[in-house]
Amino acid sequence: MGDLTLSEALPDESARALYRAILREGGRVRAAEVGLGDLPTMERLVELGLVMFQDLDVSYIAVDPRSAVDRIGTEIRLASARLLAEAEQVPDLLGDLTRAYDASPHRVTRAAGVRYVTGMEQIRQEIEQVAREYPKESLTAIPGGARPAAALPGALAQTRDYIERGGVKRVIYDPAARLDGPTVGFAAEAARLGCPIRVLAAPFTRLMLFDRTVAVIPAAGDNTSAAFVEDPATVAFLVEVFEQQWQQAEGVNWAALAAGSSDSTVHEQVGRLLAQGLTQRAIASRMGLSERTVAGHIARLRELYDAETLFQLGWQMRGSRTGESGG
Repeated sequence: MGDLTLSEALPDESARALYRAILREGGRVRAAEVGLGDLPTMERLVELGLVMFQDLDVSYIAVDPRSAVDRIGTEIRLASARLLAEAEQVPDLLGDLTRAYDASPHRVTRAAGVRYVTGMEQIRQEIEQVAREYPKESLTAIPGGARPAAALPGALAQTRDYIERGGVKRVIYDPAARLDGPTVGFAAEAARLGCPIRVLAAPFTRLMLFDRTVAVIPAAGDNTSAAFVEDPATVAFLVEVFEQQWQQAEGVNWAALAAGSSDSTVHEQVGRLLAQGLTQRAIASRMGLSERTVAGHIARLRELYDAETLFQLGWQMRGSRTGESGG
């Protein structure tokens, strides 16, 4: 029987049906009465010890299953003992690889609630793994302006894949990102996919959060080492930090930047008056427009600045016009 699993050591449904048919015939059938299609199943019953071939009259005889039970059980126990003995040898068999891994500078080390990963490629692979394990929400803050152009196609593919699998992504960039063409093009396409990207005109640190369960932060000044934090209190604190930064950040019409376009004169005037604190009705009266027309311009501005409320829109626009981040 060899090293069969329990399911392999037992008869399947066709073998069971044939065994019962033999019993209905009195426990014996002549070999000549067995159809060609049933021969493999009959041989299987013989292999399992449930049927015995009788040379004297060239027939098959049903055997008491109790004898097969003892034999099958014994063989499985022997196979299990052998596998357990082999399992004990695995650490020694992989010892050379373990020693090579420990000697490598690119490895993962662990502390309480934190995994430290060294090496840019290793960090990238670990982030991809975490994104697959926590696919619902990704919050990212990336300082430093322009992103490496060579990395943008891969980043866009990952963003598309994450969103298509049902995930939600939000990203914060440095305002200098608006001056780099490839980064603007990436941000425009990411926004089109459903990933809003704001810019924060204040110092902030690189941060990634997945499902509000795992945080990734730099563990070295040159970003060649990263800490993957799973401590709930620490992660909750970092989520709160990101949300505060998100509220302070300014929405950007990346598509317009990518196309090199600008808003119309009327649109700019509405924005300018709104930033001065005028209400929708006051703007309509000042410009001689209907409130419905002004509301349309404000709706475009809210989309441009990714503002959820009129107050937030005015606050963000005042900050962008004075060079402040909301103060």
